Amino acid sequence: MTNKSLDTLHESVPVQNKTGWRKLLAFIGPAYLVSVGYMDPGNWATDLQGGAAFGYQLIWVLLLSNLMAILLQSLSARLGIVRRLDLAQVNRETYPSFVNFCLYILAELAIAATDLAEVLGMAIGIKLLTGLPLMYGTVITVLDTFLFMLLQRYGIRKMEAFIFVLVATIGSSFLLQLIIAKPDLSEAVIGFIPTPLSPAALYIAVGIIGATVMPHNLYLHSALVQTRKIERSSEGIRKSIFYNFIDSAIALNAAFFVNAAILILAATAFYKTGHMGVAKIEEAHSMLAPLLGSKLAPILFAIALIAAGQSSTVTGTLAGQIVMEGYLNLRLNPWIRRLVTRLIAIIPAVLVIGIMGEERVDELLIFSQVILSLQLGFAVIPLIHFVSDKNTMGEFAIGKWIKLLAWIVALVLIYLNGHLVFDFAKSFFHSEVHFMLKIVLSVGILFFLGLLVYIIIYPIVLIRSNHQRTDLHGLPIELDWTQSVPLKNIAIAVDFSSSDAKLIKTAITQAKSDSKLILIHVVESVAALYFHEASDDEESRKDQERLDEYAKALRLKGFEVNTMLGYKNRVKEIVRIVHEVDAQLLVMGAHKHQGWKDYIFGETIESVRHKVQIPVLIVNH
Repeated sequence: MTNKSLDTLHESVPVQNKTGWRKLLAFIGPAYLVSVGYMDPGNWATDLQGGAAFGYQLIWVLLLSNLMAILLQSLSARLGIVRRLDLAQVNRETYPSFVNFCLYILAELAIAATDLAEVLGMAIGIKLLTGLPLMYGTVITVLDTFLFMLLQRYGIRKMEAFIFVLVATIGSSFLLQLIIAKPDLSEAVIGFIPTPLSPAALYIAVGIIGATVMPHNLYLHSALVQTRKIERSSEGIRKSIFYNFIDSAIALNAAFFVNAAILILAATAFYKTGHMGVAKIEEAHSMLAPLLGSKLAPILFAIALIAAGQSSTVTGTLAGQIVMEGYLNLRLNPWIRRLVTRLIAIIPAVLVIGIMGEERVDELLIFSQVILSLQLGFAVIPLIHFVSDKNTMGEFAIGKWIKLLAWIVALVLIYLNGHLVFDFAKSFFHSEVHFMLKIVLSVGILFFLGLLVYIIIYPIVLIRSNHQRTDLHGLPIELDWTQSVPLKNIAIAVDFSSSDAKLIKTAITQAKSDSKLILIHVVESVAALYFHEASDDEESRKDQERLDEYAKALRLKGFEVNTMLGYKNRVKEIVRIVHEVDAQLLVMGAHKHQGWKDYIFGETIESVRHKVQIPVLIVNH
């Protein structure tokens, strides 16, 4: 299996021989695919609620989250350009398997939350334009699986062009709506000044950050930059980092314009007119025409909503593919991957619509964005570690000031998320829920807190111990080709089955002319259980006779042979005899057990192997 991220698109866009504007245009694209995640339907719900409930107050949160996004996405691009690995692949190389599995599950949850927002957003957009019930619109979104397949067939540049058209559609739609709304820009500018946030405003603010700085986009960007075939010299890499930063700055500022336009539109149309309770996308759509005096505004609103959902669906699929291949080294057919991801998103949407009604859909949208925000730390912290590591990034490791800024961003995100979790837990514990649910929540919070601390500390410990993370197998071992010590004593554990012949024959191949063979068998009769070597029952006598027969046959072939019986505990007795006779090799038989039988029947081999300090040769029966 290839280790290239998005192998069918890897280095499919050559940029080496281009100069000037042509070179810049060749690099433009990856950040636009990333930027659609910053203006997906999940952003709409948080921006609309923020603007309707708090006016222009949260614009500074949008600006802050945009600056965070530019910084973090540029770090993600740097990782992919320099290491030629995506964030998921580097995580797999660095962290232990269990931690990686937890990070994989968190990444998949982030993608599912993103896709949930896309499903609901597109379904709402379809309903606003056609009047089709939300349930039907939700089911119809499964069909966009085939759109992704079509786009991928035509290559990354065609996919980027398609996304660019959708982004332009979203941007122009909101530009026209702002012209219609005629907001007071002098008041909007005041919103760029940071102000204290109430608990309700904080909840929306964290949702805005979660909707803007999206965890799966960090995985996505580190892979998409590898679609450019760059010159692998120091100068070539440096120029690639520069051009990708320009790409990120332009694309993400376009996303900031869309988010700010939604919030300003909501503040102008609803907050300024006293409709501060407007929190739903459908409600906002229905009120745009009477409040703004234009029938075009709600149509543009619905078109932009569908475009946002459709564009996000492409990038969500790519991110899912990157995460699965990077963490699990498992590759699925893209349309199967897309279909599974979409169904995972559709199920909770259908359940909420069917059980709780369409009026609760916007709450689900907000909640999906908070889920994204809660998982940001688990993607951001490893990224900062990786781009700071001079052992793997070399001269392209970030400087101390960028590193400090990145850690401040990470701490801000973790603080906001922790504050949100604390408020949620406090209200949960004071509610009338079952005691066991409170225990489960407590354990879950402690587990994820521990995981967060672990991913912060683990790379630091690795660096200090000079662990070479660029090589999955560690530092190369210098082999000693000097003559090995002759095997004077070879212990053979027999069980008097038909496989003993093969076992002894294999042991003989390891013997030299002066080697001694020690035949071992452990008696497990009732007498042996209590009297050990003092037992003189029939089974002990018969076992000794069988050992003597084996020894006699081997002596006739010129081998020096000793026999030794053990009693009661197979593992302890084999280990004791091996030490007692000073064996240099132990030969044992395997029973070819698989799956769960290994835990029952394979215990002797595994236990003995860990208790002796000599080579153990396992012979399959």
